[in-house]
Amino acid sequence: MKTILPLLLAVLLLASSACGRAAGDETPAGELPTPSPTAALDPGNPLAPDQTPPPPAAPADALRFELPTAMEPISAWRPPLYPVPWAPSPYDHFYLERPIAADEVNWPLPNYRYGGVFFSSGQVHTGIDIPAEYGAPVLAAGPGTVVSAGWGLFEDNPASPYGRAVVLRHDFGYQNQPLFTVYAHLSEIDVIPGQWLATGEVLGNVGDSGHTTGPHLHFEVRLGSDQFFSTYNPELWLSPPQGWGVLAGRVMDTNRNLLATYQVFVIAADSGQTWEVRTYGSEAVNSDPYYRENLVISDLPAGLYTVRIFYYGVRKETEIEILPGRVSYFTFQGYLGFAPGPPPTPDPLEALSPAP
Repeated sequence: MKTILPLLLAVLLLASSACGRAAGDETPAGELPTPSPTAALDPGNPLAPDQTPPPPAAPADALRFELPTAMEPISAWRPPLYPVPWAPSPYDHFYLERPIAADEVNWPLPNYRYGGVFFSSGQVHTGIDIPAEYGAPVLAAGPGTVVSAGWGLFEDNPASPYGRAVVLRHDFGYQNQPLFTVYAHLSEIDVIPGQWLATGEVLGNVGDSGHTTGPHLHFEVRLGSDQFFSTYNPELWLSPPQGWGVLAGRVMDTNRNLLATYQVFVIAADSGQTWEVRTYGSEAVNSDPYYRENLVISDLPAGLYTVRIFYYGVRKETEIEILPGRVSYFTFQGYLGFAPGPPPTPDPLEALSPAP
């Protein structure tokens, strides 16, 4: 017994020591890791602070979607949408309903928004992806006429990356320009060119045709012409849920050059929930003429948020309020930091107004 007791004490001491080391190695709760990429300052290069940080490296498996685990609520519930057309200011244009019904996931895939660069080819995303289930009905986002329905856009091409797709020209436009919406990767198409659709009418079903790694709806908004380079961010066109709002920002370096694919954190003050967003890639996308944004995140419950950016390893943040049914806006300019508030009011002769 005298021999066994010291041995037991020694084992207990070793276990206690190991547990202490493991606990000390843990990241403190609630802390965010420094986002990557961040560029360290080069003391031998005085121009380094004003240079644009390099874009992030492509993921090792660029064709695999990895949904963030803490970016979106686990519930598919959203409040009812504001009635369309919803335009709380002269410069807003929430004219479109969601193309997926409320009983399905009908908000954008959080890590591949408009302007995102996900695939190894580096091609910039010209729409949003809504990860509804295979076969879910796809609905017309507004009244309009089918101008294309088939494989690809305006051509019968089974090799088209859009797969089975439908294009609507809407009965209304904006800034005296026609407005189009694109619905791609469908499994079935239920309409034909020339057919008129009311808002909410079924035009097809969610699928995985074309270049895709799984079922979802690829949705685009095109203004002026139905061309690849005429897209705008759908999150500034789709009506938000009642009591929720939208955040838009213009993220620049100290010299006012836009920062492409740059990482931004949006943190809810009440719950601590964190969204990670990246600014637009540098090609094939367009900013709204008023907001001149390169970042948008919709479906944010109204309330106070912290917007956080690590600029060359320097932590910058500001508090911003998301208002119900409205676009909250900020600018960021490198080491000069944040400037919350709306963009400058355009000249009255250039003010944006909906076309009939």
